[in-house]
Amino acid sequence: MFDQIEIRVLPRGHRFPAQVRFWVNGEDVVESAVGEGGRGPYAVDVFPAGGPGPLRATGEPERVELGEPECTGGCCGFLSVVVQRFGSIVQWSDWKIPDLYTTRPLEFHFDADEYDAELARAGADRS
Repeated sequence: MFDQIEIRVLPRGHRFPAQVRFWVNGEDVVESAVGEGGRGPYAVDVFPAGGPGPLRATGEPERVELGEPECTGGCCGFLSVVVQRFGSIVQWSDWKIPDLYTTRPLEFHFDADEYDAELARAGADRS
């Protein structure tokens, strides 16, 4: 059984541009790891115009920042994960969490076709 991923682009707020949040199996990954008040990466960084973006899974492992605590990543560190494709599976593993936080997400495995479709769907949403 594969994990289910949903990527949401949250609208621009009064302090920040649009940001991306990741729900895996119905749980907000950023909030569960760094607490309420943390934020995801900016949408423009995750879904750059004309490029694949950092979440694209290839055969080479790539560390990707998924969020930071309210005090900022420059203060306490960023939430990041290694993304890698193994044939028809995309794996998120080797989590790094900000200082002072103890909730480390599990290793996730996604169906590669569903993962690619979710990236395409979220990246195409320019509202």
